[in-house]
Amino acid sequence: MPIELSDLAAAVLRGDVVPYLGPGALAGAVDPATGEPIPADSDSLILAMNKGRPMSPRLMWEFPRAAMDVELKRGRGAVNRFLDATYGQRTWTRTSVHDWIAGAAPPYVIDINRDTQLQDSYAHCPHTLIRGIARVGGTDYRFRIHSWRDGRYHEVDQDDVDPTLPILFKPMGSPRPDATYIASDADYVDYITELMGGFAIPSFLKEYRQQRQYLFLGLRMTRDTERMVLSDIIYGAGEPAGWALMPQPTDKERRFCQTKGIEVVEADVSDLLAAAGVADDDLIPAVHEAGC
Repeated sequence: MPIELSDLAAAVLRGDVVPYLGPGALAGAVDPATGEPIPADSDSLILAMNKGRPMSPRLMWEFPRAAMDVELKRGRGAVNRFLDATYGQRTWTRTSVHDWIAGAAPPYVIDINRDTQLQDSYAHCPHTLIRGIARVGGTDYRFRIHSWRDGRYHEVDQDDVDPTLPILFKPMGSPRPDATYIASDADYVDYITELMGGFAIPSFLKEYRQQRQYLFLGLRMTRDTERMVLSDIIYGAGEPAGWALMPQPTDKERRFCQTKGIEVVEADVSDLLAAAGVADDDLIPAVHEAGC
């Protein structure tokens, strides 16, 4: 029997299901001065990086491929500067799903976007931030961990993490507290290799994620890069592994979800929020009742 959206929303509120946020979770976020939507999905990121001009069809297929082309021509710093300017220096309006998460304050959230809205959602309480890194020396690991307390982030070792705090996992990085990103093909090759080898996820998270179930929000599953990241991050998931909200799923997406034990729900993020019965005026006050 198909699960009800209201039941999924309630499971997130209880902390029984882990939200996994894709680009569609940023739908509705705009530059308040211009009304321009935040670049989030692959196509919009490529166009923004190339000053609004499409790239060749081969490069337009996926942002990491386009970012690799820019890196080869202008250096890795050019890609990082674009991401810093987009997510670290510009102001974007909040999305309803992030306000809902701020109120729910789940104990574990995965966000493959590179913006800071999830971090802003937890600014009211201590939490642990994990971000992916790639192509770095001096460490065997492909992550950095920061603890949010006293209004700022402090870098910590994985053995010193407070296991009682909420975990925010942003594998593709973010500009805060300092910029780190997984963006180009070369970044993904390094990161995914270490993810498969077990060096891109802290030991405490490997234990915590066992038998967890996930709710995939705003994530299309047509591109191999995102599918490989997903597969390794949810390793050890429960049965079913989770539910993917996906309007008009393709046959390819259905087949992939079936192989991973993910049930497809033909709905969108807005449908979930509507089923939760949460009005816009109810979102932020719920933060004070979240127990975070």
